[in-house]
Amino acid sequence: MNRAFAVMTALICLLFASAGFADQPTPWQVDLQAPATPIMQEIKWFNNYTLWFIVPITFLVLILLVVVVMRFRASVNPVPSRTSHNTMIEIIWTIGPVLILFLIAIPSFNLLNAQLTIPTNPDLTVKATGTQWLWSYEYEGGENPLSFDSYMLRDEDRAAAGKEDVAAYPRLLAVDNEMVVPVNKTVRLLVTAAPTDVIHAFAMPAFGLKIDAVPGRLNETWFKAEKEGMYYGQCSELCGKDHAFMPIAIRVVSEEQYAAWLAAAQEDLAGANRALMAAVDKPADALRIAATESK
Repeated sequence: MNRAFAVMTALICLLFASAGFADQPTPWQVDLQAPATPIMQEIKWFNNYTLWFIVPITFLVLILLVVVVMRFRASVNPVPSRTSHNTMIEIIWTIGPVLILFLIAIPSFNLLNAQLTIPTNPDLTVKATGTQWLWSYEYEGGENPLSFDSYMLRDEDRAAAGKEDVAAYPRLLAVDNEMVVPVNKTVRLLVTAAPTDVIHAFAMPAFGLKIDAVPGRLNETWFKAEKEGMYYGQCSELCGKDHAFMPIAIRVVSEEQYAAWLAAAQEDLAGANRALMAAVDKPADALRIAATESK
């Protein structure tokens, strides 16, 4: 039965194979990762928008410091001014910041509202539980809910997992079992930590996600990935000695690929993952894997 599911998954995934897109941290990166969700697009726009205020203010303060140093130093201004009040200056430095904060507050509140308003009818609900030091995922709904653990991929396990390409599966970020979700579908994400554990945080930069995983508390957020591919994040809470080895990997695939993977994963998670990976990363290998599984 397991082999039959693996073969079916490989064939279906091959039919709907598409080019993959991945986003991850890069050396000397100074900009945000490319947005993969509408929320992250708004975050990136807001980041660029605030630069129009930050850069002029920074230069203005620098210019004022230079003017003060040059014009009012002791050697050229031996008798300091005793001015203690200037109505115009006080009006400017009061009204100016108020207007700037007003212009920043409006899009900021709109963004917060979009982030915190959970869609009423999500297409998929996944529960992520943080534990020292791994993530566990539960796909809720359906007759047979799927659940599995996700550990950081060790270097010695790369060959067996078929993830030797460090560019696609980077060291310290790749995992053995990724969370798989369909593209252009609203995913409701429930985040918590094990009852006897510590506080973790689920963070996915390309999705604009960052939410605490607190023991005994269920936090809720959502995302809608608009690009297929692999996306990487990490626990962003200082949770203990292996905090740096608790990565998050989400693979976004087509709706057909997701349905085939979910059906096969109920019986054979490892086989379903291999078939999906072959179809996405190396479509030509999907039939070879299917033939191997059928023997």
